[in-house]
Amino acid sequence: MRVNVAIEERRKAQTFFLSNLSVQPKRVYCFFKRTFDIISSLTALLVLLPLMLIVSILIFLQDFHNPFFSQIRLTKDGKEFKMYKFRSMCIDAEEKLAELKSQNEIDGPAFKMENDPRITKLGRFLRKTSIDELPQLINILSGSMSVVGPRPPIPDEVEEYTPYQLQRLCVKGGLTCYWQCSGRSNVNFDEWVNMDIQYIKDRSFTTDTKIILKTFKAVVTADGAK
Repeated sequence: MRVNVAIEERRKAQTFFLSNLSVQPKRVYCFFKRTFDIISSLTALLVLLPLMLIVSILIFLQDFHNPFFSQIRLTKDGKEFKMYKFRSMCIDAEEKLAELKSQNEIDGPAFKMENDPRITKLGRFLRKTSIDELPQLINILSGSMSVVGPRPPIPDEVEEYTPYQLQRLCVKGGLTCYWQCSGRSNVNFDEWVNMDIQYIKDRSFTTDTKIILKTFKAVVTADGAK
């Protein structure tokens, strides 16, 4: 009973903290950032549609289940949205997660495991090449995500956040960020959070351009991809 009360109090404190978070508006930057998100995601979807269709078929032929995976994530101000990916795991991956929690290889609330047995053979390739992230172009086009921004966390992880870590939710979540192009799985959770907060402070047209260019390099070299 005491544990449930403590959890509820923590949630209330987090809700209050989130409602009072604020960052510099940067209205001109936000307008052009959204314009870029729409143009770039729509263009990428049109160009990559044949590849995405082929990947969908290959995933389906593995086990004859939905090739797409959707998961509730949190973005700016703790708002929930459904994030899309190509399915890189077995169909009961969420149920098996509890059994693997003790083998988490990253500190903090996020879960990372290099040889995660839930990942399929095709899934490992999709993750290594970041192809599994392509359906998030739909999220970007719809406005629930941006091209550049902190990676959107799942609600269970956020429930364990400290007030400092909650600052990741000051801006809209993105497809790529400092963490995504700086080693990813080789970066511990505290460094990851620090990178996201630094991005929130640095965000500008120049910063976003640098991150996008570094991301292309990281994808080509598979830097930190697991």
